[in-house]
Amino acid sequence: MSLRIRNIAVIGNGGWGTTLAIHLARKGYEIRLWGAFPEDIREIKHTRFNAKFLPGIKIPHQVILEENLQEAIVNAQVIVLATPSQYISSVLKQIKKCDLSGKIFLSVIKGIDPLTLRRMSEVIYRELGRVRLAVLSGPNIAGEVARGIPSTAVIASQDRNIAGELQKLFHSPTFRIYTNSDVVGVEMGGSLKNVIAIACGVCDGLGFGTNTKAALLTRGLAEIARLGIALGARRETFAGLSGLGDLVTTCYNQQSRNRSVGEELGKGKRIRAIVSSMNTVAEGVPTVKAAYQLAKKYKVSVPVTTEVFKIIYKHKNPKTAVKDLMTRKIKPE
Repeated sequence: MSLRIRNIAVIGNGGWGTTLAIHLARKGYEIRLWGAFPEDIREIKHTRFNAKFLPGIKIPHQVILEENLQEAIVNAQVIVLATPSQYISSVLKQIKKCDLSGKIFLSVIKGIDPLTLRRMSEVIYRELGRVRLAVLSGPNIAGEVARGIPSTAVIASQDRNIAGELQKLFHSPTFRIYTNSDVVGVEMGGSLKNVIAIACGVCDGLGFGTNTKAALLTRGLAEIARLGIALGARRETFAGLSGLGDLVTTCYNQQSRNRSVGEELGKGKRIRAIVSSMNTVAEGVPTVKAAYQLAKKYKVSVPVTTEVFKIIYKHKNPKTAVKDLMTRKIKPE
C-alpha cells in the first residue's frame, strides 16, 4: 500500500466507478463515492447495493456514499473520474471551485467529446489546468472485476511517477496493473473500441457468425490504430490491453452495452428507441460521431466507423452497410 495516499474520491456511481470504489476499499483505503443523483446515493447508502448499475455486489461500509461533491473531494489525495463522457465538463466545472493543489486525477472515462473532438484528458486539462493526471483503460467488465475475477488494466501518464504511484494503488492479486506513457493511444483504444463493438453487435443482430465478427474486429483494430497514430499515438499501444484486449472483451461479451446497442440496430430498431430504453450509457453512440469527424479532419480511412456512423445518424439499413463494406475496392491487407 502507498505510504502517501490514504483518501480517494470516486466521482461517478455507475458500474465502473462503483467497482473501483469497492476494489480500493477492499485494499484498505478510505473511499468516498459520489453520484449526481442524491436519491440514488441515499438508496445505495441504505441497501449497500447499487442495484441499477452493479447488481448483486455488496458495497463495503468502508465506501462512504457522498451526495455533496465538494465534501467528496476536499480531503482526497486521488480523484477518480468515472462519469459518462457527456457529463464530465459540467462535473469538472464544479470540481475546479475547490482547492486542487497536490491532488492526482485518474480518468477512467472512455469517450471523445463529439462537439470539440477532444479526448477526456484534453477536456480535463482544459477545465482544470495542468493538474497531475493519468488515465486507466483495459479489457474490464465491471462486474467481473467486482467479483474478483482475474483482470488487467493499464494506467498511462506523461509523468512516470504518477503512473507508478497509481499502479501501486490499484494493483492487487486479482487486478494486475501495467503502466504506459502513451496517453493518446490508451485513450483512443479505449474509446474507439466501443464503435467497433457496435459494428460487431449489428452483425449479431443480423444473425451472422464468427467469421464476420472476427473480420470486423481485425479490420476495426486496423482503423483504430490508423486514426490513433494520426493523433500522435504509438502503433504498439493498440496491440496491448487498451487496444486489442479491450476490443475483444467489448465485442464478444454479451453484457457489453455497446455490442448490445449494435445487436438491436441489426434487428432493425432505431437508435433513439434503443438508447431511451437503457439505464446505462453506451459511449460508442456519441463517440462514433467524433471518430467520424476526426477521421475526416485527419484524412484517415475508417470504413467500419463510417458505416456505423451512417447506421446510427443517417438511418442506413444495416444489411446495406455490410454489403457496402464487403464490396469496396479490393486491396492488399
